[in-house]
Amino acid sequence: MKRTIDPVKLTEKEIRFLEQNELCRIATASKKGEPHVVPVSYVWHEGSPHIVTDYGTRKLKNLRENPHAAILVDTAGTQKLLLISGPASIIEKGEEYRKLYKIFHSKLDWVRRDPWKEGEAPFVRISPTFKAGWGLGGK
Repeated sequence: MKRTIDPVKLTEKEIRFLEQNELCRIATASKKGEPHVVPVSYVWHEGSPHIVTDYGTRKLKNLRENPHAAILVDTAGTQKLLLISGPASIIEKGEEYRKLYKIFHSKLDWVRRDPWKEGEAPFVRISPTFKAGWGLGGK
């Protein structure tokens, strides 16, 4: 029987922090457990961080083998950070894809400068089941 893990509850302060930032580091691991960490842009939408990646990247390959990831959002000089991890899902097309693209396009300058079409770059959603951080008060 597959064990389900409840979503983590974020505070209002943590959610505001995630909504106000757009850069994080994503950590993935291969089936063999080899870690891979890279900086990426993200948007916070409907209780989850979403990133976009290119086909052929190591992080996407890792997520197909081991669909679990973590992101670390921190801001220089503020002593604030938040780590979130959980199961990851890959969104490659359809209504949800188009909705996420519009959000990325509206929030991130680099997306407007270098647009892509559906099917050219998948989105990854991490469903938060764990959090850790500091500087944001409360648990």
